[in-house]
Amino acid sequence: MSDDLSDDLGVTQQHAIGSGFGRGSTAAAVIAGIDLRGKTAVVTGGYSGLGLETVRALASAGAAVVVPARRPEHARDVLADAGFPAGTAAGEVSVAGLDLADQASVKEFADRFLGPEGAGRSLDILINNAAIMASPEQRVGPGWESQFATNHLGHFALTNLLWPALTAGSGARVVSLSSTGHKISPIRFDDLNFETGYNKWTAYGQAKTANSLFAVQLDALGKDARVRAFAVHPGGIMTELQRHLPREEMIASGWMDEEGNVDARFKTPAQGAATSVWAATSPALDGKGGVYCEDCDIAEPTAEGSPEARIRGVNAHAVDRADAARLWTLSADLTGINAFG
Repeated sequence: MSDDLSDDLGVTQQHAIGSGFGRGSTAAAVIAGIDLRGKTAVVTGGYSGLGLETVRALASAGAAVVVPARRPEHARDVLADAGFPAGTAAGEVSVAGLDLADQASVKEFADRFLGPEGAGRSLDILINNAAIMASPEQRVGPGWESQFATNHLGHFALTNLLWPALTAGSGARVVSLSSTGHKISPIRFDDLNFETGYNKWTAYGQAKTANSLFAVQLDALGKDARVRAFAVHPGGIMTELQRHLPREEMIASGWMDEEGNVDARFKTPAQGAATSVWAATSPALDGKGGVYCEDCDIAEPTAEGSPEARIRGVNAHAVDRADAARLWTLSADLTGINAFG
């Protein structure tokens, strides 16, 4: 049965629900009162920036959190410095190796997580948080453009490989981190890998659109198995994500001034993690999914032509159901992985 926030097909509408939270809410605030004891979460990139604050919030509510990391020893050191001992008990955090740009590494992580023959292990929350942004041109795997391959295809394979664990519990949520970068570019179905010329921001935009479309289609495919998916724009935050950007470019973009003072529009990491944590845990989203969220609520469609069109709302191409299904089929063909094939 649909409600007043769903259409006649039971699809959640892309409109705010009045969550009671907002742009300044922190991850700690949105998870207050939520009990995750006995739950397991996986947070990619959970050892820096938004990911670290996301892990902090989930662990504070009692979840056992697994942090896949390309440099696991470094991740363990960072998490230890942040007060997280390695372990598997509820509320504790463990680290495992994973390189999202390497499909073999993704499979190895999934195999270790599931254990022999799946072992019946359940996964309650999967937050596909790790990303690269505006990086120099690089090819990975069989020649894939690196931002699309890392931000989208790596998480696509990871989620599909972990599908047995996602369906083993009492209803899981998958959160896919997109951004307003999606507004830069739709999916370039005729030139995914920029064979005709590379632009780092267009490539980032395509990857962020892919992250959003992934959530749309995963939710459509998975909701009958009680797995719901959400795309999230965390907001602008200064983290290691900007590591490929020259200081001069960030000043020219208005992200900081000549003295390095960050623009007031930017969120703190704790505020930036809030929408991911809200999407992963909020009871207000029970029975909903397949939507793009920002500022701890379901986002409104972009008001085209408005002064905030570039920084607020979701563009139609990032939640288009036909493109979401097309991208899923293409991604399955590229990776050879499809839990629904």
